[in-house]
Amino acid sequence: MIFNSLDFLIFFPTVVMLYWLLPHRWRNPMLLAASYYFYMNWEPVYALLIFLSTVTTWGAGRLIDRPEACRRLITGLCIGLNLAILFTFKYLRFIGDQIQHAFDAWGIGMHVPTFDLLLPVGISFYTFQALGYIIDVNRRDIPAERSLLTYALFVAFFPQLVAGPIERARSLLPQFHVRHKLDNEFLFTGLRLMMWGYFMKVCVADNLSPYVDAVYNNIGIHNGKSIWLATIFFTFQIFCDFAGYSLIAIGTARAIGFSLMQNFRQPYLAPSVKEFWRRWHISLSTWFSDYVYKPLGGSRCSRVRHARNLMTTFLVSGIWHGANWTFLIWGGFHGALQVAYAQKRHIPALNRLNSRIFNILDIVLTFILVAIGWVIFRANTIGDAWIALRKMAHPSGMLFEGDGKPALAMGIILIMVLFVHEAMLEYRSRKSGKPEQLVSRPLSIASMLSVAALFVIILLCGQFDGGQFIYFQF
Repeated sequence: MIFNSLDFLIFFPTVVMLYWLLPHRWRNPMLLAASYYFYMNWEPVYALLIFLSTVTTWGAGRLIDRPEACRRLITGLCIGLNLAILFTFKYLRFIGDQIQHAFDAWGIGMHVPTFDLLLPVGISFYTFQALGYIIDVNRRDIPAERSLLTYALFVAFFPQLVAGPIERARSLLPQFHVRHKLDNEFLFTGLRLMMWGYFMKVCVADNLSPYVDAVYNNIGIHNGKSIWLATIFFTFQIFCDFAGYSLIAIGTARAIGFSLMQNFRQPYLAPSVKEFWRRWHISLSTWFSDYVYKPLGGSRCSRVRHARNLMTTFLVSGIWHGANWTFLIWGGFHGALQVAYAQKRHIPALNRLNSRIFNILDIVLTFILVAIGWVIFRANTIGDAWIALRKMAHPSGMLFEGDGKPALAMGIILIMVLFVHEAMLEYRSRKSGKPEQLVSRPLSIASMLSVAALFVIILLCGQFDGGQFIYFQF
């Protein structure tokens, strides 16, 4: 059995209910069992990979926490083992295919063995979360966790296991040692976030998906106008798909008393690509900043080294997303934009352009650049990406209508609803100085009715056809 959108709508609230019905001493074991059950619905045997990652990082953490331990050696071996597992399942086949293509091109009659391994869902997420823990213990930023059960729950915590947020041990681990008490406002805030996350996924993302797939899976037969519309649709599809899951995860955790970090903050209203990456997949961006970018030297170095650090970080980020040249080029594209933006501060004339009109133009330009990047990300091959970009440079012809004009109209209306909601959150956040989406509000009849109305809209407009979340493949 494989979880689809409807399964999430049932499973997550069920676990929340069980959590509050059980005595305190049984809650963590129940969460751990639910987490492994949740993961084993994709491929039961791959639960062994989570267990292996858990045991190795927990054991290494206990060893390097000792004063006399060979910290660097143990940490290096632990990181190497976990990255080797990630490489084997995620990149080995791709590397073998590239070597085979090279042999064929050079006329070398050698056959490279094909490693046809099913990619474990969410392997990049829980591996990075476990690696962050062992690095923090090695740095003496946190003490090693003594309880294997508690640490296993930290690695496999079901709300954010397969698609984040990628939590830090210093934030999440202590919460498993706390006796959580039922808080009606916290519970309602969690349910509200879950409902909005479900709306973003099954109403917006899954209604945009058919048009995007129809165009991008047959890029050669579509014109520039259709590709532009499909690109804009995908820009919102991937946001609603990924941010929607993050809200479901954050809301589910909050409903049982846990706080997860905000993973998205109105990214398409960012006035620069640099700011976009402070708002998009925040948990991964900060992970790369702390464990890749800053150790390389960050920005406290020469311009050349700073540019190198930025490009390296974003190329690694691209590779993290998958074994395809499109992801590597997408990472390089954003790295190049970051390098260009870093040079902007050395041009005084550009820095003085600070008015409301220029801020709006900055937001529009950033959105266009990010959308162009999504063309590379979404294309099946580099060739498809190049064809799409060439056609988008000269949009012409009739617009592809997909399943008909009503479907297009529905997509545009949903995007407008989402945009208005994001703009309101941005306005409130700037006014209050707080991430508005995560703010708890007092219970009221109006707030409860709004959640009930959202639930009805989900049932009426949602697509429950088994569409998987996009980031599960990463």
